[in-house]
Amino acid sequence: MIRREKEPLKGEWSIPGGAVEVDEGTREAAVREFTEECGGEIALRDLVDVGDIVTRDEEGRVKYRYVLIDFWAEWIGGELQASDDVMHAAWVRVSELDGYGLPEMTRGVIEKAVKMRARTEDERRKTKDEEQETEDE
Repeated sequence: MIRREKEPLKGEWSIPGGAVEVDEGTREAAVREFTEECGGEIALRDLVDVGDIVTRDEEGRVKYRYVLIDFWAEWIGGELQASDDVMHAAWVRVSELDGYGLPEMTRGVIEKAVKMRARTEDERRKTKDEEQETEDE
């Protein structure tokens, strides 16, 4: 999780992310944004969800509009470290999310990603067990 240093959502906790540059794809942007905001290295896995955020000014006019494309990733290595774009970067257990004031949409994405990761780990274990059984025969 990161606590944003800049608008939009300054001071709020969220999932790392940001704008897609004109010369990159969404997956490249996700990896780059994570690295820029948090340091370390990740391996991007599957698409979790796509959503929209629209924030409005005092008169109700659209101030910001973002299309969010969320992936889940696995930590490869390095050190988690907040960049100058964020106030703080932290690993957070799902059981601790209530203390971070996350929007329902963000919480839903995290919970969905956790389930997707668990299914992937189950599939890996099953494949490994099947390979072991084949070697034992």
